[in-house]
This record gives sequence, C-alpha cells and structure tokens, in this order.
Amino acid sequence: MSQSQYPCAGCGANVEFAPGTNVLKCPYCGHETVLQQTGARVREHDYLSFTSLPRKPIALLAKHVFVCRNCGAQTESDSISDRCRFCNAPVVAEVSPQDQVVPEAVLPFVLDKRALRESLGKWASSRWFAPSGLKKVSEAETAKSMYLPHWTYDSRTITDYEGQRGEHYYVTETYTENGETKTRQVQKTRWYHASGRVFREFDDVLVTGTTKVTQKHLDELEPWPLPNSQAYRPEYLAGHETLRYDVEPETGLESAKGKMRPIIERDCREDIGGDEQRVEQMHTQYNDVTFKLMLLPVWIACYLYAGKTYNIQVNGVTGEVAGERPYSAMKIALAILGAVAVIAIIIVLVVVSKHR
Repeated sequence: MSQSQYPCAGCGANVEFAPGTNVLKCPYCGHETVLQQTGARVREHDYLSFTSLPRKPIALLAKHVFVCRNCGAQTESDSISDRCRFCNAPVVAEVSPQDQVVPEAVLPFVLDKRALRESLGKWASSRWFAPSGLKKVSEAETAKSMYLPHWTYDSRTITDYEGQRGEHYYVTETYTENGETKTRQVQKTRWYHASGRVFREFDDVLVTGTTKVTQKHLDELEPWPLPNSQAYRPEYLAGHETLRYDVEPETGLESAKGKMRPIIERDCREDIGGDEQRVEQMHTQYNDVTFKLMLLPVWIACYLYAGKTYNIQVNGVTGEVAGERPYSAMKIALAILGAVAVIAIIIVLVVVSKHR
C-alpha cells in the first residue's frame, strides 16, 4: 500500500498540518513548511457514469497497512490517515480510485487545541444543572482531531404534483350564551383540485458518509462553511485521523433525496397558493445528478462522570459544540426546593394581604 509521511526539514521528525494555517509544522522543533498552491480544483462526478463502473463494496475492502518510516512498525487501520501505534508518527494512505471513491474536497481544520479549549469551556459553563466537574471537559487533553467523510449531491429536479387548494370563507353562526342570543363569524374552507409542476436546483446537499459518529450530534454542528473547502491533498490529513466512508454513494443519494423532499413539498404548496394546501402526490425527476466525497473537520472529546462516558463533538472550523452531558441531581434538587420556597412565600404574602 502506498502511503505518505512528511519529514521535517529541520530535525527529520514528521510534520503535521497546523489548524488555521497553510503550513505543515514540526511538533518538536517548530519548523514550518508552507503548502504551495497546486492549482487543483474541486470536481463533481456524474452519478450515472459512476454507477455503471464496476467496484467492490466498501465493506469488503481490507484495512490499510501502514509501515512507519520512523520505527518500521506496522499499523492496521480502517482510516485513511492515522498515527503509528508505536511512535505516534502521522501516516497518510494514498487512496486508489480502483478501490474506493477518492475525496475531492477537504475543509481544513481551523481550531487548534487552544481554541478548542475555549469552545468547550464556553459550552460547559452554559450547561444548566450540570455537575461542577463538567468544567474539566474544557481541558480537552484527550480530544482527537478527525476528518469525517461526507457526500454532497447536486441535482436539477422537476416535480409534478397533485393536491388541493383551500380557500377560506366565513359564515354567520347564531348561538345562545347565558340566555342571550349572539352571533359570530365562523371560518370554513372550500377545497379545489390543484396540480402543477415545480422546478428546483439543489447544490451540495450534505450527507454523512460514516456510521461511526452520532448523526444527531453532527447535525447540530451545522452549518459548515463549505465554500471554504479546498481541493483534496493528503497533506491536510497529516497529524489528524481520517475515517474511511462506510455509507455507499447510492445510500447517500437516498438520504439526500430525503433532505430535498420537504423543500420540494414547500415549493408545491407555494405553487398551489390559497389559504391552505394539501399535497397528495409528488413525482420527482432527479436530473444531472452529480456528487463528490469531502472531508469535514471535527474534534472528538470524551468526559467521564460517575462511571459513564459522554461524547462531545466540536466543529473544527466554527467551534460549534454538540454532545451529551450529565445532570447534577444535587443542583436539580436545590432548584426544585428553591422554586417550592418561592411559591410558599408568594402564598403566604397573598394570604396575609387578604387578612389585612
């Protein structure tokens, strides 16, 4: 297997991509190597052409076998980039298009560990009813920087729909209240058949390409500044783990269609008009579908509390934090007691005021 390691021009150790910069930096002597522009551009792949190509399912691919040029040790990994299990040197696999889809784009890390600690500290301090020990999560010494695979899909859609348009009208209704006859206006709706065609172009519909990270938390890290993405080059991965995708492009496209559907339905409702709408059927054509594989940066941190591990994820560009958190039973109990005390005081004041 082909792989890349980047020796430091100063001391010979392996350099790593430094978040928030365009340099490879040596963690030992601090020497920096500037990443020169290559002129490469991010490309989209035609989906129909791709599906006609023979390929092996990703689940059947063997693990990467990294042979460290520092210590000679071998490391097996499902990841595209990782570290030597013995000397911790960063290694990056050269991905072959014959085996799997090659990444086209990468959104480089911006947050370094110092910025990560700040983001985690703000997140921890804003958690109501969290145990006091939660502040330790901001130390982030065990946090890992990872690039996670994502698919993006583009498509020109044409949708024929059937539905109904509702138009409100009002009738006067007579009723009796406390022996008195009164009238009121009551809203009713007339429904009319509606049909039509709507058009919508989608660009970079994002779908997670790994099942190894909690989807709910990843969704909370959005939005991602995708326009800042760079054409893929392995140097960005040096010093950071990169998961290999385990969601096939076909599965990803179905998920992308699921994200497109509510937007298309909204277009249908706007096209129907009226006061209310019912969309009963939608038949969508997905034309000129293109896709690409891209890598997004996420810091993964863990927090141990009361024998349970809580996972936390941080957007490696914006600093947005999402994850699990423990609750302090003591703080909740004190809050309840405080609320009860306030209610009791209010009741006493009301009773006293009535007897004056």
